Amino acid sequence: MKLWDKGFSTDKKIDHFTVGNDRALDLHLAKYDVIASKAHAKMLGKIGLLSDKETNDLVNELHLIGISIEKNEFVIEDSFEDMHSKIEYLLTEKLGDTGKKIHTARSRNDQVLVAMHLYLKDELSEIKAQTKDLFDVLMLLAERHKKVLLPGYTHLQIAMPSSFGLWFSAYAESLIDDLYFIDAAYKVADQNPLGSAAGYGSSFPVDRTFTTEEMGFKYMKYNVVAAQMGRGKVEKATAFGMANIAATLSKMAMDICLYMSQNFNFISFPNELTTGSSIMPHKKNPDVFELVRGKCSKLQAIPNQLTLVINNLPSGYHRDLQLVKEIIVPAIQDMKACLEILTFSLKEIKVNDGILEDPKYDYLFSVDTLNELVQNGMPFRDAYKKMGQEIEAGTFSPKRDIEHTHEGSLGNLCLEEIRKKMDAL
Repeated sequence: MKLWDKGFSTDKKIDHFTVGNDRALDLHLAKYDVIASKAHAKMLGKIGLLSDKETNDLVNELHLIGISIEKNEFVIEDSFEDMHSKIEYLLTEKLGDTGKKIHTARSRNDQVLVAMHLYLKDELSEIKAQTKDLFDVLMLLAERHKKVLLPGYTHLQIAMPSSFGLWFSAYAESLIDDLYFIDAAYKVADQNPLGSAAGYGSSFPVDRTFTTEEMGFKYMKYNVVAAQMGRGKVEKATAFGMANIAATLSKMAMDICLYMSQNFNFISFPNELTTGSSIMPHKKNPDVFELVRGKCSKLQAIPNQLTLVINNLPSGYHRDLQLVKEIIVPAIQDMKACLEILTFSLKEIKVNDGILEDPKYDYLFSVDTLNELVQNGMPFRDAYKKMGQEIEAGTFSPKRDIEHTHEGSLGNLCLEEIRKKMDAL
């Protein structure tokens, strides 16, 4: 069944190519098509295009379809083009002519638009919640290990003292920045496009304010052409939000892979969170974190993929826009999986509390030793030269009793202030 069926059939090759994997992807969106269809039916009743009985019958039947979706009993067979055609078929099969009226004053264009907006609102909220869960774990670890020192690196060369408290809370605070982008994407999604029809409105006197309130949107996408131009744009906004989180997770996963290696030996995980080798019995591989790193690198490419699909399209609908669905839906699932597995795994991390006892880390303290000379009255440039000469001559003696007190340093992590920033989101 096709909503645009005019009594003739298309070639099977054309069907296969144009439908693509929409049926599988639409299983993620069908719940939201039902929500929008309920609001649409109520609106049609409100403006007199449906009787009270027709409205109630449609809403009740849509409710039952929604239950079947929640129970994973909803199936889109090959004979149907998409979720829209299957849902309309079920309504017509059950209600006859009343079911045929559900498409009045709308198009598949605004149907899929509003379903995507509702879907993205839910998924962005879930991503935000999962990010906050990861934030909580990182902050707990920062508090627990705030006094355990860790080498800091620049250019992958030993630089200055850091700490696990500083390392964990650095990633926690970075997630706050990432959520600013998620919130921005949510604002883009929180606009109702229903009523824009095929992108040019309708001669029916639809009440778009009613459907906006009924579906819980904060705003309406007023201009019907602008609503249609939002196709791909809302997905791209979501992708940018996820790409920022992915960049943070990918960097942390890289750190973890380095720190787990025998050359560093800064951290470890229980055996059950690592994998082995088929020929090397000693191996405990960080496969989880390598996959997070790889998946998050792919996620950072999604905005560019979407840009290449939607860039330079003129206004109005084009079938190219169907492809954004198959880019954004799997990406969202990968984003949530990465957040979940990192939150799960980091709860089991073990830190090495004696790292800096190794003499090779003595040079970490050169800056603090230099600073003490400055505090005792020596000009900075003279102190710098003195340290350089001692290091070159092999006579450098590090000052290990360091004291960092300013906000955000390893002696003053400002964890409560960081938590307040997150709480404000």
